[in-house]
Amino acid sequence: MRLRFFRKLFGGLISNNVAIDLGTSSTLIFVENQGIVLNEPTVIAMDSKTNRSIAVGKEAQRMLGRTPPNIKATRPMKDGVIADFQMVEEMLRSFLRMTMKKRLLMRPRAIVCVPSGITAVEMRAVRDSVEHAGAREVYLVAEPVAAAVGVGLPVNDPYGNMVIDIGGGTTEIALIALSGIVTKSSIRVGGDEMDEAILQYIKKKYNLLIGDRSAENIKIQIGSSFPLDEEKEMEIRGNDLVRGIPKTIKVSSSEIRTALQEPVSMIFTAVRHALESTPPELASDIVDNGIVMTGGGALLRGLDAALKEETNLFIKVADNPIECVVKGAGIIVENLTDYEEVLMTGGE
Repeated sequence: MRLRFFRKLFGGLISNNVAIDLGTSSTLIFVENQGIVLNEPTVIAMDSKTNRSIAVGKEAQRMLGRTPPNIKATRPMKDGVIADFQMVEEMLRSFLRMTMKKRLLMRPRAIVCVPSGITAVEMRAVRDSVEHAGAREVYLVAEPVAAAVGVGLPVNDPYGNMVIDIGGGTTEIALIALSGIVTKSSIRVGGDEMDEAILQYIKKKYNLLIGDRSAENIKIQIGSSFPLDEEKEMEIRGNDLVRGIPKTIKVSSSEIRTALQEPVSMIFTAVRHALESTPPELASDIVDNGIVMTGGGALLRGLDAALKEETNLFIKVADNPIECVVKGAGIIVENLTDYEEVLMTGGE
């Protein structure tokens, strides 16, 4: 009893364990006994002369495409894995500093969410980056498993639960039972590829060059993967590739749906592959329970309806799908002994 009281009173001063969803487009951090304390774009701006960071997160995102030659604003994650080791380390160090308001006597233990298809080399890179950024111990958990825990699915039970996690750089489809992934399909297609598809469609059809942020905004405002009850229109601005001057055009939601066909069909193909390799006993569980969608990509209008038509299964989009992965990792970090079996090994 005394020990529990001591830990409650002083535990936060000794160390605060953290869960990190280190995503391609966003990074979320959950601190033990506090909940989600950080949700920032995975962006860092560095001064090339001093090799030091100038800004991270939202502040750095505002600099994308607007910097002078001596400043480099970039997204250091690509397709769910580290593209620039030094920049990720520097960015994480800043994020952890922002979340840990008080001085700790011991460095935090961290659980980091990673794609289920990550290689041993990529695992090692994640571990090293997070350790160098200030963690004393680093554990890894597959994103779809963390998402399943985050939405309250019984991952330790002998029943099949299927999760589709659509992030910025990857789409993870996993069938989970008895604390493990029974079948999975991991493709490096996500929100970024959707943005790129919109950008290329506008460029090809209208000879108009738009930026990544504009493409993302179009996707959020009028993007869909299933016919809408009322189609929408939107004005967009960019550079006319023929005349070389700024120009404004109008695009419709039906055009953007056409632009998104390729990345969406790749996600559907990956879902079919995961379903085809599902053992019969667990397939019946999916028929009963349906499939849960998480991640920012799950917010694309009509994606659940289109997938339901494709698979003839019940599809549910999780509440607040962007936070499901980090919430699940937070539950795991607060109950490590209960969820020891779901942690990934390899990359040592």
